[in-house]
Amino acid sequence: MREVQFREALREALAEEMRKDETIFLMGEEVAEYNGAYKVSQGLLDEFGAKRVIDTPIAELGFAGIGVGAAINGLRPVIEFMTFNFSLVAIDQIINAAAKMMSMSGGQFTVPIVFRGPTGAAGMLSSQHSQAFESWYANCPGLKVIVPSNPADAKGLLKASIRDNDPVIFMESEQMYGDKGLIPDGEYIIPIGVADIKKTGTDVTIVSFGKMMKVVLKAADELTKENINAEIIDLRTVRPIDYKTVIESVKKTNRLIIVEESWPLGSIATEVAFKVQKEAFDYLDAPVIRVMGGDVPLPYAPTLIEAYLPNPTRVIKAVKEVMYL
Repeated sequence: MREVQFREALREALAEEMRKDETIFLMGEEVAEYNGAYKVSQGLLDEFGAKRVIDTPIAELGFAGIGVGAAINGLRPVIEFMTFNFSLVAIDQIINAAAKMMSMSGGQFTVPIVFRGPTGAAGMLSSQHSQAFESWYANCPGLKVIVPSNPADAKGLLKASIRDNDPVIFMESEQMYGDKGLIPDGEYIIPIGVADIKKTGTDVTIVSFGKMMKVVLKAADELTKENINAEIIDLRTVRPIDYKTVIESVKKTNRLIIVEESWPLGSIATEVAFKVQKEAFDYLDAPVIRVMGGDVPLPYAPTLIEAYLPNPTRVIKAVKEVMYL
């Protein structure tokens, strides 16, 4: 095992796959000469050259479209958005071209493309640069949507995404690029659509993904001090969702909390809660509780950001509520 930063894990995944397959290329704003806005692509231009690590203008619709066309014609592009907030400019290409092409062509064309970059809040960036779009993209058939929470998962899932023949939305966090974690030595792949039980428990199931896992794990540590044993599930993939792992956990613990950064309406948490009440209603000893971001555009002021985002205190309160404590 080796300790690496989140950004280094992503870089290793990119470099390893690019060495094996000359059809893979990276394209986006500042990915080449500047080594990436968050230094994920540092050194890749030197190793692979300007034909495979390509700087673009500030034109997300344009370079997303180029990527889709390249994928249809046999290449395997990785398209980096400096932030998924900017992907809204390119959403027509992602939804109406990449996601639908295999269906509309009757299976004649696949679109092996990865769209990756940071999602969600990252400090005092205000309303237009702090949005979590996981549920938006997960709503669309034809896409796979991945939100890793640690370096090991990030590397294994990015490698799986690059090899996948479907378009993949790979969502990271600006606040996690410097996070360190242990990754396995040698090559490894983590299958898409498989959740991970980060901590086993008996009293309550807590489900989350992405950087909210840090909130959940901190809350779980505090709950342990009060003799509350929470089972923690990291979805890792939010399309497809590994419902089976969640449902089997709920059958054991009889209680469910779902923690998500996004707005409440139409969230991943809403979908998971629906599926659990449909498949495991008789096992629930309390209503499912969601711990969500605020139902407002994210403000700029630090005090309001704190009030908006899920935190360990809110998670602990929700756990005690479902346990009737």
